[in-house]
Amino acid sequence: MADKAGFFERLTHKRSLQHWAGRAEAARKVDFQTLRGFQKKAWNLRNLLDEVLFVAEDRLALPRPGSEEFKKPADTEWAWRPALWRGPAWTKGIAGINSGETIAEGATLFHDCQFSDLTYRQMRNTRQSDLAPYGARLDVFTFDGSFLSLVLDLPDESRQGLQRTNLFRLNTVVESERPLEIFARLNVKHGPNVEQIVRELPLHQDDVWVEFDLGYTKINEKRVEKIWVDLIFEGPQMNQITLRDITMSRGRRSEL
Repeated sequence: MADKAGFFERLTHKRSLQHWAGRAEAARKVDFQTLRGFQKKAWNLRNLLDEVLFVAEDRLALPRPGSEEFKKPADTEWAWRPALWRGPAWTKGIAGINSGETIAEGATLFHDCQFSDLTYRQMRNTRQSDLAPYGARLDVFTFDGSFLSLVLDLPDESRQGLQRTNLFRLNTVVESERPLEIFARLNVKHGPNVEQIVRELPLHQDDVWVEFDLGYTKINEKRVEKIWVDLIFEGPQMNQITLRDITMSRGRRSEL
């Protein structure tokens, strides 16, 4: 039965190709009214074909959406890739971003610009070296503010069993048109207090990562309510910043 259905599908496809081959040849000779009819039908067909190609190329491109594959330290007890780099975001792109605008689950952009000349779009990673299915690109033009930051809320699992002997590690793949500085700040809310650890990303290295050692904080392990990371972009004006991947992991500090 399947072979019979496949035969008819191939036959229908062949006849469709022959039909449009005939229309392509006739388009040079027919009158304008007939040609407009060809054009309308061709555009309707093209829209459907473009949709099939878009979905197929997205699904067949590597890495596949939802991928959790990335390098982790040997002692990792928890690891995570934010939704923005893992699968399709709620919105593919935004122009003139307002401060506090959520661009994906758990990802929010903040700035203090009076005039937002800033755009964001999610992009598909297709390079052989890419491990994340998606990336995020910021185009910053005129920038009259003093800060631009991307806030990533860590899931609840990141604080389960959390102790001051833990280390958080942030790995990222960053590209920019012009040199800039990016700082990562880990925030741990425990009760009414928030402990913060700031690290500058070593963008001059091929493998860009930083660690946050909770041993240098005064967190109350039993009262941790929320953890988030700020990526702070210094001097972002007239620059295109591409975050190909961001991952977080949690392990243990080596005991002396």
